[in-house]
Amino acid sequence: MTKPRVLISDKMDPNAAVIFRERGCEVDEITGKTPEELKAIIGQYDGLAIRSSTKVTQEILDAAPNLKVVGRAGIGVDNVDIPAASAKGVVVMNTPFGNSITTAEHAIALMFALARQIPEANTQTQAGKWPKNDFMGVEVTGKTLGLIGAGNIGSIVASRALGLKMKVVAFDPFLTPERAIEMGVEKADLDTLFAKADFITLHTPLTDQTRNILSRENIAKCKKGVRIINCARGGLVDEAALKDALDSGQVAGAALDVFQTEPAKDSPLFGTPNFICTPHLGASTNEAQVNVALQVAEQMADYLVSGGVTNALNMPSLSAEEAPKLRPYMALAQQLGSLIGQLSHGDLTQVSVEVEGAAAELNIKPITAAVLSGFMRRFSDAVNMVNAPYLAKERGMDIREVRHDREGDYHTLLRVSVKTDVGERSVAGTIFSNGTPRLVELFGVKVEADLEGHMLYIVNQDAPGFIGRLGTTLGEADINIGTFHLGRQEAGGVAILLLSVDTPVPASVLETIHNLPGVKRAMALKF
Repeated sequence: MTKPRVLISDKMDPNAAVIFRERGCEVDEITGKTPEELKAIIGQYDGLAIRSSTKVTQEILDAAPNLKVVGRAGIGVDNVDIPAASAKGVVVMNTPFGNSITTAEHAIALMFALARQIPEANTQTQAGKWPKNDFMGVEVTGKTLGLIGAGNIGSIVASRALGLKMKVVAFDPFLTPERAIEMGVEKADLDTLFAKADFITLHTPLTDQTRNILSRENIAKCKKGVRIINCARGGLVDEAALKDALDSGQVAGAALDVFQTEPAKDSPLFGTPNFICTPHLGASTNEAQVNVALQVAEQMADYLVSGGVTNALNMPSLSAEEAPKLRPYMALAQQLGSLIGQLSHGDLTQVSVEVEGAAAELNIKPITAAVLSGFMRRFSDAVNMVNAPYLAKERGMDIREVRHDREGDYHTLLRVSVKTDVGERSVAGTIFSNGTPRLVELFGVKVEADLEGHMLYIVNQDAPGFIGRLGTTLGEADINIGTFHLGRQEAGGVAILLLSVDTPVPASVLETIHNLPGVKRAMALKF
């Protein structure tokens, strides 16, 4: 079996390459390439490991037909065109936890620097002055820290602040009351946070909802003399408004590690009294640089070798431990999705994925992605678990997931239903004890069948002699039947046949079958 090939295109800790090799990948470390040089070589690789220098654009992705995963050693993925990667079926991963402690500690360090005016005091002291009476700081003990964003980094900042005997008020739409109690913080809306906070620190991604969250209007709502720290993303703070607030005294001090435009060669804030800045150093410690490089190598190798998906931004997570358990279910899900996709017609508006029995205890997100990867092949051959949900959303489909605690005729069951403008149809399958996926119901008719290779789907009126006529027709066309599966609702009623055949069925033979007495529908299927 050919080993997956990985390109490391930005400088990383050398142990990242060691991890790739130990886990069964071939790896090349080729850094400093121009976009044109990268385009010339990227087609050879299954994985691309980057930091912030490499820009993974539409053009790079178009030149990478074998690429399966892009791994960013760090949090920010501004340098990756995620929609284009998703459309190409390329997984995009980051390492959101590798530099969390480092970034949190930098925020705390800037808070202390603001509280005690350390940078300016250092500058004047080294200039030969002794400005002992010019700097009157404030204690952080007993003060209130306003935390905007209570995720991984924010929660670490909160724990450090509580250790400093501060009070913490947190705003985060995703923070539950139970999690707030567990963290030891007060959950609040923004206006309450602005009214209470002596210090404000931001730990949220830059989105349409968070852009300029510290706007001129919101800065005016803050307690007079507040101190602001941003180690998250440039664009969260209106820099011009912050400059005016520092000049007026509304804000007593501000420390930014990130800017709206980087590198920040010029800013209205430069030279402003009580303003501190650093050049995006939040993740810049030896420990963090090693951690993110090792983590991205582990994650990418897990995906390329075993199918495990961790910290992906455009597909459901699937741990390396989960992957073997889910693999037969995902095979079944893809087969059911492909079957119902090939058999359904009309405008599709909804796809439902239902699990019951043992399947209801599994991670359903990868199962749904597998259903969609089979289903969406009715639109494109270049579909996988990454771009299938993207393509479904693009077409306005409503995707639903349902878990049932009940256990029916089968120990475990997966059902896929579609709603179209001509009605609703469903198929269902199970996993046998040996891990083999099996179709057990087709459009309400009980039928047990393996879904593999070339198959024939026939709906006919149940009547004596039909199977003989069908066998004769296929035999005369030199088409050999592999397996034969028959289901019917009642004797003399509608029957469904699924046959596996050794070779594709030509259109002329399909036409002959369709003209046999009693045949209502005949289709060739491919799995």
